[in-house]
Amino acid sequence: MVGINMRCKEDLEILDLLRQEEIDQYDEQREDIRMKAKQQILQVQEENRKTFNEKRKPSSQYKEGDLVAIKRTQYGPGLKLKPKYLGPYRVTKVKRKDRYDVEKMDTAAEGPNKTSSSADQMKPWPN
Repeated sequence: MVGINMRCKEDLEILDLLRQEEIDQYDEQREDIRMKAKQQILQVQEENRKTFNEKRKPSSQYKEGDLVAIKRTQYGPGLKLKPKYLGPYRVTKVKRKDRYDVEKMDTAAEGPNKTSSSADQMKPWPN
């Protein structure tokens, strides 16, 4: 289009129409590419969801008064040989989304006196 001789008004109109057609085609191609990319993303997300949920198990449910051990969340020098779980703790309040308030039974034992924990950071206390 660079070498086109512009002698009259019709030539300029034709040039504008050609440019507009080129822009419209570009927009259509871009929308097609976006739609295909969106479909690919949704497909990969669905595959990831399936593989994640295959290995997933429901969390343990606890009631008020249950004895549990909570996982140690702070590590540092000298803690490598300490137990991974602290306890016993008694469940004092059941919250939503698998969250629990717990209170330490033995005040002389290591760990916080009262805390909140999630079910994936807890396990039943061995009797």
